[in-house]
Amino acid sequence: MMSLPEKEASGASSLRLTRKLLMAAVIFLGVALYLSSVVPSIQIAWVTGILLLTIYLFAFEIVSVDVAAVTIMVMLGLTSLLAPAMGLEVGLVDNRHLFDGFASNAVISIIAVMIIGSGLDKTGVMSKIAAFILKIGGTKESSIIPIISGTVGVISSFLQNVGAAALFLPVVSRISARSGLPMSRLLMPMGFSAILGGTMTMVGSSPLILLNDLIMTSNTTLAPEHQIKTWDLFSVTPIGLALVATGVIYFVIAGRFVLPKTSNESNTSGVDPMQYFQNVYGAHYAMSELVVTDDSALVGQLFDDFESSHKVRVIASKRPGQVSLIGPGAIDRDISIEKGMVLGVIADPKVLNTFIDTFDLKKRAQMLSFANDLSASKAGIAEVVIPPGSSLIGKPAREIRLRQTFGLAIIGLHRNGKTLREGENIRNLPFQAGDTLIVHAPWNVLPRIEKDKNFVVITTEYPHEESRPHKVKCAASFFALAMALVLFTDIRLSISLLTGAIGMILTGVLSIDEAYKAISWKTVFLLASMIPLGVAVETSGTAKWIADQILYFVGDMPIWVIQLSIAVLATFFSLVMSNVGATVLLVPLAINIAVGAGANPAIFALTVAVATSNSFIMPTHQVNALIMGPAGYKVADFMKAGGIMTVLFLIVMIVVINLIY
Repeated sequence: MMSLPEKEASGASSLRLTRKLLMAAVIFLGVALYLSSVVPSIQIAWVTGILLLTIYLFAFEIVSVDVAAVTIMVMLGLTSLLAPAMGLEVGLVDNRHLFDGFASNAVISIIAVMIIGSGLDKTGVMSKIAAFILKIGGTKESSIIPIISGTVGVISSFLQNVGAAALFLPVVSRISARSGLPMSRLLMPMGFSAILGGTMTMVGSSPLILLNDLIMTSNTTLAPEHQIKTWDLFSVTPIGLALVATGVIYFVIAGRFVLPKTSNESNTSGVDPMQYFQNVYGAHYAMSELVVTDDSALVGQLFDDFESSHKVRVIASKRPGQVSLIGPGAIDRDISIEKGMVLGVIADPKVLNTFIDTFDLKKRAQMLSFANDLSASKAGIAEVVIPPGSSLIGKPAREIRLRQTFGLAIIGLHRNGKTLREGENIRNLPFQAGDTLIVHAPWNVLPRIEKDKNFVVITTEYPHEESRPHKVKCAASFFALAMALVLFTDIRLSISLLTGAIGMILTGVLSIDEAYKAISWKTVFLLASMIPLGVAVETSGTAKWIADQILYFVGDMPIWVIQLSIAVLATFFSLVMSNVGATVLLVPLAINIAVGAGANPAIFALTVAVATSNSFIMPTHQVNALIMGPAGYKVADFMKAGGIMTVLFLIVMIVVINLIY
């Protein structure tokens, strides 16, 4: 229970928060009332008011962002009923199209890439990528972030950014589990790099894909001397490279200040098995990775020669140039130690230090060879009971070769209220009914042990992931097919990606239930519910009115100021409507402004198409919405990290465009 001072502090904090929200509400209401008096039509007034309400709900998280988005969608739908009272002839959005967002190309594409990503993860592909990144970058945030961000940035230059982010989401999840770094420290750099990478080619983002079509349409109305050439596939690559590099450097330098360490992110790493063992059985054990040096006295000895006498337990091994060995049939007491062999060992830290000094071993500061196999998502401590009637009663662990036969490395035996450990002859003690074995085991062996009548597995809260490596060819084939359809055909993105997703389901890479579970429905509802607001902003004339007001003030300023203003306008529109809608609306406007100001219309058009990817402040972008739930981000987190990224984006984009083009 909370003490009186704690209750008073909590009450005071709640009161301050309430006052803050009320003050913000008054300010937003005042702005809405002022704008309603200056806008040219009642439709624009209502849309502006709803737009401000959306920003308020998102910024202060009165309710979760997906609930806020659905609420706004319902409000837009009710305007059809309340139109006479609101001074409108019809509702702000046609109710027949209110739910079109759920069938939109963007939302269906996100659903498809989530399923594809889950399918690749199920076959172990993502796990191998995660292991490779950990091997190259170690477990330091400053080294992992550049590798993840750079890789995603390159991939998203050819694959739609949300697709690249969704495919790497399970990779980041596994890296988080194996490195101990919170997902909130990794997902935002990955997501931002996916958005930035979309500016590296003309097929990396929807606005850039549309740009050449919009330019050709504008050419039909432009004078011959103002005709615009279309952009080639890699015309924007210098801009994209500069932006991706900026994003990576930003998070490496300032990540520790702007990235949150959330407490409510999806927990994929599980409980530290060593900590659990210490808490329940009072034993201080740790898992370490040791390298056998050339001069080690351990060379030539068998596991059985030193484990009991030195109170250590080997749970994994790896010979130079060979794969890691862990689990049934992999580790046996008769294995001989070789030079350069790597051992995964569980032991009391003090005992371990003595063991290392005695045999001249090298202890690695972090897991490298076994970072994947011995991660908390792959293996850990389990409790197994010997039941009455077990055929193992009267037989010791040594006789039945428990580690080699079943993949269970016994590190403790609890009997009659007392826990015996390695070094106390536990492997030579005949089993009795009711003995609790504390074992270290790969999680994938426990389902088989659960079916064995000789054991009763107490541990139930472990990752029940069924890996299907035999399906990797099917998964890779349908992923390649989906990418080929995206890159080399004109078919819609959603259909291309759904082809890969349904192919994985039909070939058994995923079951239909697993496919449903792979979908983040919070993300789906957030994006689908925001689409009607974007429609209202565009069709009511609100977007054009906002553009006209801003350009009115900068029309006589230097060309770079006008260009920057257009970029800021495109950035704002991309936050409250689709970046495609913002591009379609602003490219013709930017071209006409450039012609009137004596500037290069192609540069102004490109500025709009690139700037609509500058969507970091709010979770309304598809990528931001995708990573928000798994990392436990709040809107304030995006505002903090994304605000600086937005300014950097604008500066780098304007400088590079004007230097190169």
